[in-house]
Amino acid sequence: MSSELIDTYGRVHRDMRVSLTDRCSLRCTYCMPPDFADWIPGDHLLTTDELMLILDVATEMGINQVRLTGGEPLLRPDAVDVVRRIYALPHAPKISLTTNGLRLEKLAQPLADAGLERVNVSLDTLDRERFAAMTHRDRLDDVLAGIEAAKNAGLLPVKVNAVLMRGVNDDEAVPLLRHALANGWHLRFIEQMPLDAGGLWARPAMVTADEIMQMLTAEFDLTPVPTRGSAPAEEFYVDGGPETVGIIASVSRPFCAACDRLRLTADGQFRNCLFARDETDARGVIRDLSLDEPATREAIADILRSVTRAKLPGHGINDPTFIQPARPMSAIGG
Repeated sequence: MSSELIDTYGRVHRDMRVSLTDRCSLRCTYCMPPDFADWIPGDHLLTTDELMLILDVATEMGINQVRLTGGEPLLRPDAVDVVRRIYALPHAPKISLTTNGLRLEKLAQPLADAGLERVNVSLDTLDRERFAAMTHRDRLDDVLAGIEAAKNAGLLPVKVNAVLMRGVNDDEAVPLLRHALANGWHLRFIEQMPLDAGGLWARPAMVTADEIMQMLTAEFDLTPVPTRGSAPAEEFYVDGGPETVGIIASVSRPFCAACDRLRLTADGQFRNCLFARDETDARGVIRDLSLDEPATREAIADILRSVTRAKLPGHGINDPTFIQPARPMSAIGG
């Protein structure tokens, strides 16, 4: 299916990241303070019917991949039904989900039955005490059980995302990869990004892609996977393959030129970049009109076209004038 969502730089947009909630059951230090409570008011969140209308229009216009995010998307009570309804759309997209894994042991099979294809699970350490210190919750066993449940449910490949923090867990690059290889995980390291609610991000403290490569190549032979496309991760075969490891270097090696993603926040705001300063309100448009009016569908389509056309060539993190978005990752949707 052709896409109507082409920006002024020729990038065709087929991927939408959709946040189901800004709430989270962990308090990862690089994301939000332990006492964070600045949540989106409940009446601002999109209803499931509103969300389905937006995704029906978006998939008709060429979006063929939807990643459900948060916060922690599985905290949304009807998360399984959301997947089922997306899967039933006339132009049903491929559906994936990014999660902290805490509810996966219970929900992995129902999600797979509803139409979910795969999951990304966030896991930054294999050490129980360190996990508790980094997340302010003693839940490592639940995450590991969730990953195993995802594998058993056929949500493959199970991708595990890890953020290395200097002086905190930057000694775990090799152990994490060894564990991933032994357990059939697809491991991806992600550079820490300036999207924390506490505003503590500092570039000198960030563990860069080059540093991660140095750590890994001291123990493994890594060779680049030839084809990357629009994927955010640069993939490498480990010791000749077929297993791979990925590095998402949003800060030090931007991949904006191939970006094909748009974003929808839990409160119905469209963003054309994770680091955008501007948002476009779809929720207000829907509520000013009616869910079943043709004019509402056209208004959503107009928003999608305008948001796509307004996309900048890059996120500008490396520009001296860069300003961190006002909203944190948990509110934007990872």
